Amino acid sequence: MSNQPVSKSVQNRITITLFTAQSLFSAALIAVFTVMPILAVQLGGSDRVAGWPSTAILIGRAAIAYPVGWLMDRIGRRYGLSLGYGLAILGMGLAMMSIIWGSFVGFLLGAMLFGMGRGASEQVRFVAAEVFTEDRRAKVIGMIVFAGTIGAVGGPLLASPSSRAAEWAGLDAGIGPYALAIGLLALVLALVFIFLRPDPLTISRQLNGKTGADTAVPLSRPLFEILQQKPVILAIAAMAIGQLVMTLIMVITPLHMNRNQHGQDAVSFVIMAHTLGMFGLSGVTGWLIDRYGRLLMIVMGGVILVAASLMTPISTGVPILAAALFLLGLGWNFAFVAGSSLLSDALAAEERGRVQGASEVLVALASGAASLGTGEIFNSGGIVAVSSAGLAFSLALMAAVALFSMTQRVAVRQ
Repeated sequence: MSNQPVSKSVQNRITITLFTAQSLFSAALIAVFTVMPILAVQLGGSDRVAGWPSTAILIGRAAIAYPVGWLMDRIGRRYGLSLGYGLAILGMGLAMMSIIWGSFVGFLLGAMLFGMGRGASEQVRFVAAEVFTEDRRAKVIGMIVFAGTIGAVGGPLLASPSSRAAEWAGLDAGIGPYALAIGLLALVLALVFIFLRPDPLTISRQLNGKTGADTAVPLSRPLFEILQQKPVILAIAAMAIGQLVMTLIMVITPLHMNRNQHGQDAVSFVIMAHTLGMFGLSGVTGWLIDRYGRLLMIVMGGVILVAASLMTPISTGVPILAAALFLLGLGWNFAFVAGSSLLSDALAAEERGRVQGASEVLVALASGAASLGTGEIFNSGGIVAVSSAGLAFSLALMAAVALFSMTQRVAVRQ
């Protein structure tokens, strides 16, 4: 294979395919999230199990991330993603049938399988980035992250009509969003399997100057060795810490507002502002990261997270909380997109799938730890304690970037 840049038409087709796939997957995810806790209580018989399906999704996501990444390095991105989407369809089907059967265990297993599909879907941003040269990767990653906005808007809008359609057919209303999700995921699977050609792994090797004979070279470095590289460590730290801080504060904010006599409309407005910060400006942040560099934008993400952590407890007023949660989402976006770009830059084509899969495991674990821990922190010290924890982790991220920059300058002098 010649070392010529991949054609723009191929890049555009792959980007559009993955953007559409991520938008539809996000819509399916949000649609079922609107009814999942209600159905869990219905099937499990207790309010205590409302969060169990979300935990099952997290377990599935963490469990599959590395294996599917390893598989992508072996047989290609198209087959790896297709497998993930197939598992998600299977999970939605099992969950839907479990609603009919009245099986809480089956419902949880379906959620876990769907989580495995989500674990594969989380790698779409890396797959899109690797068909471009380094100077354009952050912008493309930002575009894929922006696709989550479409799902965040479209999912809830589709959930109610699908529930009514299920009732019209004489079924439990909760079945509707799951049937809708199966249809959306089947479309995603078809789009990726048909249009993700040539495989992005092949294109990535071409951009790296691999010849046809090189494409069969086995994986060169063990995972542990790769994970000791300072750019890889910093990239994963940026994504994991950004996710942890965002989850810590975001998850507890509705309860904090409820304790201060805010109604559902006020809570929804604040969460909408947060979602806008997370996804709405992703195209702009991606351009900024490509323009000014990964490290600077990780620092900026840390600064914004610090501001959000300081603002959250200063007032219970809706405008202040909305601004704080918007900044929380924006700081996450900067850290997440810049960290993803830095990680992609640091890896060879044959290493990306498994290392990015391992990073997704760590990000998922950080999210889970924050979700499990924020309630205890809030119970012991209120929103001030939660925000203080977020502040400490945000400052630690900025310190990590400063330490990395110092070691890089020392290495250059030597």
